[in-house]
Amino acid sequence: MMINVAKPSSQIVMKTQTTSATFAIVSFLLLHASMAASDPIQDTFLQCLSNLSQSPSPPISSVTYFPTNPSYTPILHSYIRNLRFTTPKTPKPSFIVTPTHVSHIQASILCSKIHNLQVRIRSGGHDYDGLSYISDVPFIIIDMFNLRSITVNIEEESAWVESGATLGEVYYRIAEKSKIHGYSAGVCPTVGVGGHLSGGGYGNMMRKHGLSVDNILDAQIVDVNGRVLDRESMGEDLFWAIRGGGGASFGVIVSWKIKLVQVPEVVTVFRVERTLEQGATDIVHQWQYVGDTIDDDLFIRVVVMPVNRKTQTVKAKFVALYLGNAEKLEALMGERFPQLGLKHEDYVEMGWIESVLYWSNYPIGTSADTLLERIPQSEKFLKKKSDYIQEPMSKAGLEGLWNKMMELKKPVLTFNPYGGKMSEIPELDTPFPHRAGNVYKIQYSVNWKEEGVEAEDKHLDLIRRLYEHMTPYVSKSPRCSYLNYRDVDLGTNGNGNVSYSEASVWGTKYFKGNFERLVQVKTAVDPGNFFRYEQSIPPLTAWNGKMAE
Repeated sequence: MMINVAKPSSQIVMKTQTTSATFAIVSFLLLHASMAASDPIQDTFLQCLSNLSQSPSPPISSVTYFPTNPSYTPILHSYIRNLRFTTPKTPKPSFIVTPTHVSHIQASILCSKIHNLQVRIRSGGHDYDGLSYISDVPFIIIDMFNLRSITVNIEEESAWVESGATLGEVYYRIAEKSKIHGYSAGVCPTVGVGGHLSGGGYGNMMRKHGLSVDNILDAQIVDVNGRVLDRESMGEDLFWAIRGGGGASFGVIVSWKIKLVQVPEVVTVFRVERTLEQGATDIVHQWQYVGDTIDDDLFIRVVVMPVNRKTQTVKAKFVALYLGNAEKLEALMGERFPQLGLKHEDYVEMGWIESVLYWSNYPIGTSADTLLERIPQSEKFLKKKSDYIQEPMSKAGLEGLWNKMMELKKPVLTFNPYGGKMSEIPELDTPFPHRAGNVYKIQYSVNWKEEGVEAEDKHLDLIRRLYEHMTPYVSKSPRCSYLNYRDVDLGTNGNGNVSYSEASVWGTKYFKGNFERLVQVKTAVDPGNFFRYEQSIPPLTAWNGKMAE
């Protein structure tokens, strides 16, 4: 049986990662040695995959891992970034496919349809609530880490990037070719490109250049029928939907063509901390009026955390990237934000690629090769949530927040300023709707090291109580959230088909009015709702079919 492949109408030159012949042979032998007992279900799946793959080298059997394979558990755990989902009770996939060729993806989709398995698609494993690699119903994982080639074209100011690449690898490859180019995306280098771009993807150049999804030129996706489509052949509606609407609702995105942005040869950074005793309340209050209105070249993040010493306090850390030299930034800060009290020595000049490392908390002078490391420095148990502030909080409101944080002791808040380019792009341009009218976004974060249900319940309660405390101060009708800060507390679809109204409970919080168009696109491209998960976009047809039953 041959797979119907719709050839992209525009030429796409992709360098697919291949595994060495030695690795392929060893993997193949390991797989079949593990199948010595000849599990009939396993044999059936493997036969289906082999029949529907176009037999590239390596064969799909060498990149398919069943639970009996000794590599299954290490591969499953290698891209889990939240230790909450590494327990024995965490649902496990029926098998994992780590494609090295697009036909491996096509076969995985078609065989999963035949055998009634759901598909989870993982690129970097940073889905905060684990929805890219867990499910309560039978499922497989298509793990994209082998598909991570990056082809940079400086003359065209673009790059083709496969979904399994990390942001660190993208930045490194751009910097290899040019000191005056970068890409407007996230500050965590181990985040996978696939999920980051399809969910919106913001970083410290968004006030100047917008989000990652505002800088995408083309994409390659495998749809529910196994067709490989590019922007022209998929159409503008689907191309719109995957740029911020979550790609896993619509297909498997193989690669993206991104638009590079220009950066100066010299950028400037600073990082300073202020406690309550050092006037943090007044400074943060003033930052609310400065962060979103100051020069678009400047991005100042504020990280607020409780300090649990003998005398409790709260500490605010101000971290900045300025697309210019220190002299200009010092003058700008003196004019617009003197309350922060920066000294001349606080300003540090460096190249853009060095600023990526600086923002990842590496010491100044760290080799850029560090960006090629795909595993984070540490793994934690964690939970995240998000909110949007549309009116600055009063000093009394901030003081009440500090008191709550000192009471709870653990949760940390990160404030990211909006304004600039973010206010210029209409909210209908992409599914990501959080544009003009937002002063800053809040990330809530709680991490812990203790294992067990009791520790998890305790820390989930802490972050939920802080989130509840903020209700009077944040966006309303809906209370908005950021898709890439995945939060199942907002609501889920469960395991089956849900109505538009049921899914809109969480969907309008991520997408506002764009949720309706996302549902329309989903209905057109995946009416049977094959690509579904706990917070996937539902098609209207699936709900109608359920009603007819």
